[in-house]
Amino acid sequence: MSDVLISVRDLAKTFRLGLSRRRVEAVKGVSFEVTRGDIFGFLGPNGAGKTTTIKMLTGLITPTGGSASVFGEPIPSPRAMERVGFMPENPYVYPYLTPAEFVEMCGRLSGLSSKVVRDRTQKALERVGIWYAADRPVRRLSKGMLQRTGLAAALVADPELLILDEPMSGLDPVGRKEVRDLILDERKNGRTIFFSTHILSDVETLCDKVTILRQGSVVVSGRLSDLLKSDVKRTDVTLVGADEEFEERISAMGHATRRAADRLIVEIEGQAHVAEVLGAALSAGLSVVEVVPRHETLEDLFVREAIDEQGAGRAEAQANREA
Repeated sequence: MSDVLISVRDLAKTFRLGLSRRRVEAVKGVSFEVTRGDIFGFLGPNGAGKTTTIKMLTGLITPTGGSASVFGEPIPSPRAMERVGFMPENPYVYPYLTPAEFVEMCGRLSGLSSKVVRDRTQKALERVGIWYAADRPVRRLSKGMLQRTGLAAALVADPELLILDEPMSGLDPVGRKEVRDLILDERKNGRTIFFSTHILSDVETLCDKVTILRQGSVVVSGRLSDLLKSDVKRTDVTLVGADEEFEERISAMGHATRRAADRLIVEIEGQAHVAEVLGAALSAGLSVVEVVPRHETLEDLFVREAIDEQGAGRAEAQANREA
């Protein structure tokens, strides 16, 4: 049995828009793999091609180039989708149904018997924290409750692979934590999770691997432990009792400072000058509250690879048009 559940090779999608049939390349030669047991984060700014890629993997739209397989089956594959739980970015739940009726319907469409599906529906709704509203009309539910209903529908058939498009959308901080805990629990239960999101802190907490798209192309892909630089990017030294004269002295040494209430935070590039700043602070009779080394975060990586470069590309294109 292969450990590669999703394999994508040079996948591409071009749309034809409007009466002029203008070509729009939404996805341009995307390649990545999702292995069994991993939590895989699929990232990118709005319009990067994440949802289009997910729609191709699930058979909702047809690729115009490249290839992909799910459970070894070339897409589109109804047989592979029997083993997949899918939640789209904006789940559409029929407004005349209740969450229980909708999730039960999804279970029946997945091939569950009427006897099994009732028990599975209750467990799925309990799992996402919405069983208390199982009999309310969907039109009376909040966006967060609709997200939970869509997530329950993805879980009801006990899938091996979960594909979740923006699962935290519309959730409050408590709901986000509950979904994060659910994703971790599902991985412990042997499931593989592929999800896209804009919430980078969740990805950094949860994911083993990530792929970042920019304008339809992969710019970063790999294990987070390999992608994020391990060396110290900056060290923050927090001091109490520093006056303006001391702050000017530190600034003259080439270090950035900022105030937070009665505290002075000195931002030191790397670690080489930490001892120098601490010595100056102790000589001045200041209290050292904390010394915190700052490593590269996923946000740093995302901004550098997916936003800064994209912005530079737009600026260059604008300059070319004006030239």
